[in-house]
Amino acid sequence: MKLKNTIWLYLSAMLVAVCFAACSDDDADGSSPITVTGVYLEDQESSVPDRLVEFVRLGQVIRIQGSGFAGMRKVYVNGYETYFNPVYVADNSMLLQVSSSTPITSAAEDVRNTIHFVKTGTDYVHKFIIRSASPAIQRIENTLPMAGETVRVFGSGLQEITQVDLPGGVVVTTDIESDEDGEYFTFVMPTGVTAGGAIKAIGANGEANSPNYFNYSSCMILNFDGKGTQGVWSWSETGSMLGAADKKDDNGKYTQRDERADDPAHSGRGKCMQLIPDRMLNNADGGIAATKTRCTEVWTAGTGNADDDWTWMYTHIPATTPVTEVAFQFDIYVPESNPWNNTGYIEVMLYNNVNMAGIGSDDEGQHVAFFVPWINNGAKTPYTTEGRWQTVTIPFSEWAVIAKGIAEDGKIPTFSDIVDARLAKDYYNFGMGIVNNDFKYKGVEVKSTLLHQKVYVDNWRIVPYQTTPSSDFPEVEE
Repeated sequence: MKLKNTIWLYLSAMLVAVCFAACSDDDADGSSPITVTGVYLEDQESSVPDRLVEFVRLGQVIRIQGSGFAGMRKVYVNGYETYFNPVYVADNSMLLQVSSSTPITSAAEDVRNTIHFVKTGTDYVHKFIIRSASPAIQRIENTLPMAGETVRVFGSGLQEITQVDLPGGVVVTTDIESDEDGEYFTFVMPTGVTAGGAIKAIGANGEANSPNYFNYSSCMILNFDGKGTQGVWSWSETGSMLGAADKKDDNGKYTQRDERADDPAHSGRGKCMQLIPDRMLNNADGGIAATKTRCTEVWTAGTGNADDDWTWMYTHIPATTPVTEVAFQFDIYVPESNPWNNTGYIEVMLYNNVNMAGIGSDDEGQHVAFFVPWINNGAKTPYTTEGRWQTVTIPFSEWAVIAKGIAEDGKIPTFSDIVDARLAKDYYNFGMGIVNNDFKYKGVEVKSTLLHQKVYVDNWRIVPYQTTPSSDFPEVEE
């Protein structure tokens, strides 16, 4: 790590002190007592470049103030021998960069959070908090959990989480489990959480905030249990449209079937939608044939329905919000007994003027998004939600035509541009469905095959998608 200019200015003064100190008696230096009166973080980019601190992170440079540093032979941070340049040591101050190799949670308890100074004739252990890099939350596995469900939060630096602050002032301090490598932690959703927003995790490495979409349901589009209205207009036993209710004609023949499903996880969510209904899974083909587009489709009621005029959402998400800070979410359940792999995917559509021809088609010039959960890091990987509901988050900045526009001209649309794009269509139903064509995605070529897959979805919603950075020193304007 390159030392900042302010540190060099400090060193210039220090070197003068070192030159004078060099004439002192080495034996006296080696046995003189060591004291520490303060530890200062050196950071030129901060408004306080030489800041008195109570902890340090790996890789940071600190100035240790006190006495008796002349004659220093070794310094151990959390038991790890840490290099220091003796040129930057004076009797009353020294500079030290904390190595990125310093152990944190794996350090022995008797040396953790200590700086051990060693000279030939004496030593001193100073208690001081050592942290890894600032923790970060990247995603929450299930952002709309039921009370009693385990919530998994993924990120980095999330070791030893001891407290989780939920929206509405609810604080969780029990039943928290943390990954030793800091890649995730879990907690149990308590009862009585009604507000939506960000969660804050507090642990060994400090605080981390999530995006502000946790437990957020203010802009629900369709939950298959009364919020939002499902639109059905051309249902048939062999058609792609999925039904919302059992209906018969005068002759007793079904003109629509209720193809919603009971919650497969038995979590208390009520109804959801099975994207490939049993009538297709049990047909003569045994599923959806290869190379087929517009396999299944589920829509909201659309034009003329008050819920589908999204201007009502401006009360919750301002019209001027950039699309990088707004996302579409839905919950998904894929049984462990039948992982999804090799064929088929979900297409999500902002309005009903799309062919549902999938990836590689003209749909990519429309307001659509694709969810192919079994392709990751350039490889096919069987996908299951492991017996629980999980949340899919698709920021509007990643929708096909929007992402293309941002890449080409750098202009970031707002949420009102999304709403206006819908209202400009004759049929502004919002929908999703299954496509099973041949395609190429993220470098992976896919030859479609028979698709026999149970996929359940629920809770279509628009959410805010912004993370407030955590600061080590929030009380100071920088």
